Amino acid sequence: MIEYRDLYDENKQVTGKTFIKGEQVPKGYYYLIVTIVIKNNDKYLIQKRVERKGGKWALTGGHPKAGETSLEGIREEVKEELGIDITKDNPILFKTITHNDQFFDLYYLEKDININDIKIQKEEVDDVCYATKDEIIKMHNENKFHEGHYKMFEEYLKYIGEV
Repeated sequence: MIEYRDLYDENKQVTGKTFIKGEQVPKGYYYLIVTIVIKNNDKYLIQKRVERKGGKWALTGGHPKAGETSLEGIREEVKEELGIDITKDNPILFKTITHNDQFFDLYYLEKDININDIKIQKEEVDDVCYATKDEIIKMHNENKFHEGHYKMFEEYLKYIGEV
């Protein structure tokens, strides 16, 4: 199935142009990636990606489809990958990072999600768990946590003043 993504200008404004997921982003344009840190008490909800997606632990996130806002995109990713509806929740967009031809919108949400209520998307996710900050750091040090997602987690820790 062909999926289209919006193209953005350098000011993170939608241009009205799209490209097909998996194809090269045209020079001078950007695309959007959304990621969310979900916190429950002192633990964070993380997911283990399927082997063909790297097989490492990561935060939840992905690419909004053409026409979706950043917020709609993160809500859709949480629904698709974890089977959790956060449409009535208000995740906080705490930072946007620009890297090469990508904008990364980083969200944060405090929500008590029962691990037994999660219905993982088998094509994307092998497992989910709650982990403490120290456990995530240990996973990273053991090369079990996706490097880019770890950097986003570090941005979150800076945001809350824990770095």
